[in-house]
Amino acid sequence: MFLDRLKLQFNQNQSLFIGEETAFRSAVLIPLVQVEGEWHVLFEVRSFNMRKQPGDISFPGGRIDSTDASPMDAALRETYEELGVDPKKVTIIGELSPYIASPAFVVYPFIATIDYNQMIHSYNKEEVEEVFTVPVEWLLNYKPYMHLVSVQPMPSSDFPFEKIMNGEQYQWGARVMEEWFYDYEKYTIWGLTARILKHFIEVIKK
Repeated sequence: MFLDRLKLQFNQNQSLFIGEETAFRSAVLIPLVQVEGEWHVLFEVRSFNMRKQPGDISFPGGRIDSTDASPMDAALRETYEELGVDPKKVTIIGELSPYIASPAFVVYPFIATIDYNQMIHSYNKEEVEEVFTVPVEWLLNYKPYMHLVSVQPMPSSDFPFEKIMNGEQYQWGARVMEEWFYDYEKYTIWGLTARILKHFIEVIKK
């Protein structure tokens, strides 16, 4: 009986990774728009008045609220709040693999087409400084460059060193993080947005 119940539990939908239920979960939309008959990817420049990451380049999106029925609904809601695009006029093309920055932070990216003319003057000026687009063809031919960032674990002041082997002499392993960069005209796309963009372009190339 126990094993039958166990099999049933493990054959049901499980979390993507251990800790997903308690992680900070967000969703973004990769908006494809047509500009003069050519497909472009649309980006936002975050308002300079934003408390977090002012001036950074990003995709529309944000935290998944408890009221959102799914990550996709969160991406559509955030796109509406930031760009003023009616969710009913968004066509979802597909979904990328989630980006797991850490067990405490995961991003669900979705690809969609939107009407560029609909939102070019309707975006939320309190959250978005400006929008710009990059041709997909340019992205397919561009070679992003990469720099490494070393991340060193820092235990809290009350960490129980007495419970682990070697105590305070324990050798914590540093993690090396890749940061990718795309330079397009006056804009530099990097960080989380660049990582998701790079994966998106790699999927297209396949």
